[in-house]
Amino acid sequence: MHDAIPATPPGASRSLTLTSGDALIVVDVQRDFLPGGALGVPDGDAVVPVLNRYIALFGQAGLPVVFTRDWHPANHCSFRAQGGPWPPHCVAASAGAAFAPGLDVPAAAAVISKATTAEADAYSGFQNTGLADWLRRHGCRRLFIGGLATDYCVRATVLDALAEGFAAVLLRDAARPVDVQPGDGTRAEREMRDAGAGLATLDTFAGDSA
Repeated sequence: MHDAIPATPPGASRSLTLTSGDALIVVDVQRDFLPGGALGVPDGDAVVPVLNRYIALFGQAGLPVVFTRDWHPANHCSFRAQGGPWPPHCVAASAGAAFAPGLDVPAAAAVISKATTAEADAYSGFQNTGLADWLRRHGCRRLFIGGLATDYCVRATVLDALAEGFAAVLLRDAARPVDVQPGDGTRAEREMRDAGAGLATLDTFAGDSA
């Protein structure tokens, strides 16, 4: 069902060129969200090599790269022991909270931690993190967003980016859904597109080659 939505929405350009004001946001590509992790996303590890290609593209262009991460206390409200929906995951400084093996995290990249207090959850990278202000200070206007998972934190981050006044592009080949209910990922993509987000893949970018 991943290909149910065209990579390029009707009327959109079929070739993208990175320019000043663009930034890449890599959402929550952490060990606990990989297959075998505490809250593994099916096929989640497949985003790593694709994201590395994007990270290289943005690095070559001298454009900002931002990594978000869940960074929970051990008694976080989203955990089942506290009445939340999820098993414990991404506890701050734990092995499960580390970025995925093989993910390129440049020294110059910004790292944004979210849901860092016990009483508040945050799916979006913008929620109580100061990310919007950071992006504005760095002159960012168009955000390319991928990571884990399409139907949760990627969706929330894309929708909040639009609400904050940024242009947003979902990197479809660099995101995977949880699909708690079959089709959740496809529905999330449609919601993001209908809200005004673009949809792109690596072959959409001018000058990219395998």
